[in-house]
Amino acid sequence: MRFFEKIVGKKYFKFFHHLRWILLGLVISVLAKPLIATTYIGLMTNGDRYVQPESVPKELVAIVFGAGILPNGNPTPMLSDRVEAAVKLYKTGKISKLLMTGDNSTVSYNEVRSMQKYAHDLGVPIKNITLDYAGFSTYESCYRAHKVFGVHKAVVITQNYHLPRTVYTCRQLGLKTVGLGTPDIEIYGLRGMIPDLGREMLANVKALWEVDITRPRPTFLGRFEPIN
Repeated sequence: MRFFEKIVGKKYFKFFHHLRWILLGLVISVLAKPLIATTYIGLMTNGDRYVQPESVPKELVAIVFGAGILPNGNPTPMLSDRVEAAVKLYKTGKISKLLMTGDNSTVSYNEVRSMQKYAHDLGVPIKNITLDYAGFSTYESCYRAHKVFGVHKAVVITQNYHLPRTVYTCRQLGLKTVGLGTPDIEIYGLRGMIPDLGREMLANVKALWEVDITRPRPTFLGRFEPIN
């Protein structure tokens, strides 16, 4: 350090010394935000999340969130888990209607049709499945569920790692929401889930910004189509 001080001079040495601490503070701040957001959202939704279908309160509608489809058009394993959990709630009388929300941004990519077919193959009548083709994000799915499909109370279904943000977002957008989480780490392992967990922490920061500050309109809103 003294050698560096001699090279740059005392004045500039102090400047670089202060700059180092400023940069360190910025790095800590950036790293802390996702952790703080994740902890906050987890605490705020702690009493509204379930892992056992039999513990879920009875509601009219369950909202199932998209999680990708395979090249052959079938649901990914994670999406299959979500649909199966929804069907289980339906068959035990916990819910009466399913709202499938996901990405249909191109003709060749249709998450919700894949979800509908899978649920129907498992025994849910088509008449009890509503499709939201413009659920391009968790925020947009929750927004549209309330504003387009007239949902005021619902069970949301997704993996456990994604559930706190989903419950929090929907609730802040006007839905009285509880959530059913499907297994993730238990099936895919901690190592396999690390990318998802990392992205989720960053998404939690974005969620707080969207629902508590900016409240952007979804990509598409459309006409009112209430689920009865």
